[in-house]
Amino acid sequence: MPNSPLQIPFVDLKAQYAPLRAEVLRRWDQIIETTGFISGDWVEKFERGFAKLHEANHCVAVANGTVALELALRALKVKSGDEIVLPTNSFIATAEAVSNVGATPVLVDCNEYSNIDTDQLETALTSRTVGVIGVHLYGNPADFDEMCLFAQQHGLWTIEDAAQGHLAKYRGRSVGVLGDIAAFSFYPGKNLGAPGEGGAITTNNSELAEEIRKLRNHGQSKRYVSDIIGGNSRMPEIIASVLELKLTHIENWTNQRRKIADRYHEVLGECENIELISLQSDRESCYHLLVVHVDNRDEVRQLLTEQGISTGLHYPVPIHLQNAYSGLGHRIGDFPISEMRAKRMISLPIYAELTDVEVDYVCAALQKVCG
Repeated sequence: MPNSPLQIPFVDLKAQYAPLRAEVLRRWDQIIETTGFISGDWVEKFERGFAKLHEANHCVAVANGTVALELALRALKVKSGDEIVLPTNSFIATAEAVSNVGATPVLVDCNEYSNIDTDQLETALTSRTVGVIGVHLYGNPADFDEMCLFAQQHGLWTIEDAAQGHLAKYRGRSVGVLGDIAAFSFYPGKNLGAPGEGGAITTNNSELAEEIRKLRNHGQSKRYVSDIIGGNSRMPEIIASVLELKLTHIENWTNQRRKIADRYHEVLGECENIELISLQSDRESCYHLLVVHVDNRDEVRQLLTEQGISTGLHYPVPIHLQNAYSGLGHRIGDFPISEMRAKRMISLPIYAELTDVEVDYVCAALQKVCG
């Protein structure tokens, strides 16, 4: 290990933007010059490009990822009293969107891959269940064939929470068209990150796409003609212009993430005190996050920090143990796999600009502090 530690951020957005800076500023200057700030050409170009990358018939750009989930639920006519099954091992926005449209999240545990355990769907089913949300956690596709089969058997719909799933593949198919509808996030740190907030919905269902276009823009089918009660969830042109530019790089960035993840797995895979999430041969993760599980997690993080390595926690408190969802009545022990993983997980640095030297440095430091 070097005497003077390297400084390795958890994510390096400056490195990503540096080669794009001139073109970003050119596009923004053009937007300012034309004063076309809302719902213009860049939004439409981005929607077409993002839909093509994910093999979807439709893409609707919206304000952020949480709004994308909410609009998907509204388009599916979710109402007060409905129940929706989703994993407790996720960011709270998955459940929050359900609550925000008046429905009730029904939580289930995760499997060994940290995604929703489809074997538990039957036990969560009630007469009020209307759908299932599967989360492609960390960029690893959830078991959507099993989810969709369950949904078909019980007359339910399925939503992909694809906030972390850009360009991931599941059994040869693209994330974004595995269920009835999918919601993406472009939060700055995502694989496809915006200079601010952004989100999108993909679907092959033309009626759902049209409904969402109305919902994001005051329910309007044309200017000043509102067919339904909607709201303002539009994506600004300055956001769309950067996302459209990044579409030309996202495939290369994703391939780089996969190479970096392979290196992590190769170096750390034989370490007894470090558990990686197993690879699944029938899917390709986009590795939004590279998560390992270790004992004494907080101590390990602190020691890595002292070596100049920034890490993340995704997510330290499962949804069922959040104060916001105490009303669901869950207790510690209800979802043991998610609880165990929440105590032991660490997200290591992973981004396209990370070098082999830096990956090896992280691995060596982690191996050392884990004994």
